[in-house]
Amino acid sequence: MDAQRRVRMLTLFATALGSALAFLDTTVVIVALPRMEEDLGLGLTGQQWVILAYSLSLSAFYLVGGAIGDRIGLRTAFVVGVILFALASLITALAPSEAVLIAGRAFQGVGGAVLTTTSLALLRVTWAGQAGRAIGLWTSLTSVATIGGPPLGGFIVQTVSWRWVFAINVPLAVVTVALALAGRGESERGQGRATLDLVGSSLVAVALTGISFSIVEVRERGLEGVLPFLVVGLAAATAFVAWTLRARDPVVPPSLLRVPGLVSANLVTFVMYAALSAQLLFLPVYLQFLGYSPIVSGLVFVPPSIGLILLAPRFGRYADRNGPRLPIACGAAAIGTAVLFLLPASSRSDAWIWTLACVSLMAIGLPAIVAPITAAALSPAPEDLAGVAAGLNQIVARVGGILSVAAIGAIAGAVFTGNGSFGVDTPFDPAATGAARDAGVTAFHAVVICISSLAFAASALAALFLRGQRQRSTPSSVRSATLRSNPPA
Repeated sequence: MDAQRRVRMLTLFATALGSALAFLDTTVVIVALPRMEEDLGLGLTGQQWVILAYSLSLSAFYLVGGAIGDRIGLRTAFVVGVILFALASLITALAPSEAVLIAGRAFQGVGGAVLTTTSLALLRVTWAGQAGRAIGLWTSLTSVATIGGPPLGGFIVQTVSWRWVFAINVPLAVVTVALALAGRGESERGQGRATLDLVGSSLVAVALTGISFSIVEVRERGLEGVLPFLVVGLAAATAFVAWTLRARDPVVPPSLLRVPGLVSANLVTFVMYAALSAQLLFLPVYLQFLGYSPIVSGLVFVPPSIGLILLAPRFGRYADRNGPRLPIACGAAAIGTAVLFLLPASSRSDAWIWTLACVSLMAIGLPAIVAPITAAALSPAPEDLAGVAAGLNQIVARVGGILSVAAIGAIAGAVFTGNGSFGVDTPFDPAATGAARDAGVTAFHAVVICISSLAFAASALAALFLRGQRQRSTPSSVRSATLRSNPPA
């Protein structure tokens, strides 16, 4: 194996394993929540914060993690992120109280943000013109963990302890670091950014935390309950814009957004992940509403995951050679069509056939999107801003998901109550009967239309704005200094 291929493959395996750890902690912890509650007396609020602490810190530090990677070197930052994640996992596993558990989860989110953002940027730089193929392979490998992780987590929780769900991350992190260091290329170094914009990075973290928390919690706490967080978040966002326009070396150079293809790829990402996030949440909830068990409802995402494993590298390679427009536009249209198959599913007896049709088509549409859309958002950026580009793309995807879940959930609730007052505030109560159940089905129809509309909108945007041919020149020779109005001396 030649040196370049060795570096690429070791980097691929390291970033896939590290990212899988972060992804699994988003899902596996749900399996462990009941045992955590028994052990530490979390209560409902505590259980919610076990999830929220990780999700919010993950969102807040994506861009910061990418900026750190651009400053100290992507591989170095990736290793630091993995180590932070391992230390946080150990704190969480040994947590003697609810407060320490939640703090450990927040710390995990910081490490997870750094390692996932720099892993994508590292793949983009290491694989250069084959970024689509690399991200496809990365998606395929992490999808294996997505399928096998929750059952394995359930087995660990049931036979050993919930604490080992987190403790097992430590030896896996050691393997990840070893792979990452073994795959270091001879010419790798820091990408050369002169400064790390601590002010801008801090404002981003505060803004995303405040705004995301407000969106997630507004239905539970009401507007008055989240208003202080929203005000702080919006104020930080405004201050970030003002700071970016006057800072000498801002975390996101404004001119970066004028790089051809970058904004359009992130726009498609925002709309597409808004659709996918809503689908991920509402489909299992609706199947349980119709009478299926949580385990069976969770299995609906196995076919799309298998599709990612088998097809994501192929679609990524196609996008490298021919541009991302066709696979993303067709994949998004396929998902928009697939979701519409759920409209006739109104009872337990007929839901399985329509759900099977939906997820089977999604198994083709999803891999056509994931690798090409990520590569499209990263490839236009200069190498020394690859981390920031990756962080920006991760934030766009997550914020799109948060907004769509909140908005579509509100629409479902409005449709439900508009069909009558039933004394309950949820349209998908499995115990509902009669008119309340019919109203729940109608509310889900509204959800389906919203998700499908978003997917078709993403398809149209991809067809209009994304490249329809291979990028002939790479931006690797363009340095970030050329994108700053006041480059540092």
